[in-house]
Amino acid sequence: MATVLQAAKREDRRGSRLNKIRNHGGVPGVIYGKAFGNEPVTVDQISFIKTLRQEGKTGVFKLELDGKKTDVMIYDLQYDTIKNEIIHVDFCAVDMKSKMSADVPVQVVGEAEGVKNGGVLQQAVYELSVEALPADLPESIEVDVTNLNFNDSIQVKDLQSGAKFEFNNDPEEVVLSVLPPTEQPEEPGVGGQSEGQEPELVGQAEGENDQE
Repeated sequence: MATVLQAAKREDRRGSRLNKIRNHGGVPGVIYGKAFGNEPVTVDQISFIKTLRQEGKTGVFKLELDGKKTDVMIYDLQYDTIKNEIIHVDFCAVDMKSKMSADVPVQVVGEAEGVKNGGVLQQAVYELSVEALPADLPESIEVDVTNLNFNDSIQVKDLQSGAKFEFNNDPEEVVLSVLPPTEQPEEPGVGGQSEGQEPELVGQAEGENDQE
């Protein structure tokens, strides 16, 4: 059964009104689409978080507004990092028969062989742009790094795109790589002298010069 999130229109866009909505357990938002233009809405915070966990950021679900259900995706989220809560959400009405692009998070799978031997896994890309029908957009792109050793890397072209979606990124773009252990420079001897090197006898040299 498809997830349905209830929404209500909001007319007052003033900051004080938005804070009142949040204080009463709501999340102010906007829904974009040909049939809506730019429609301000409010959704229940608990219901929205539940929907987000179930569907993910690229999932399609129903948003019910004034008794009408519309297929939507989450286009953008704004967070209050201090309070650790969602303060605004943008919904995008989607055409289920038309392809669209979306940024999908990269999920690292496994432990690289090079990391086991002291190397460092470097992730250059955390999201990949994919194109697909809304219902076929993946929740994440899994990248298995198990076989990566020192100086190995995975590029976009190395990833097997799903049968129902394609990558928009440059095929040569590096997603992940394994760096070898950093070599520590040799520590110099005391006072910056190399081992076995005798210190220069400054006083003695000066004394010898004075006797000449």
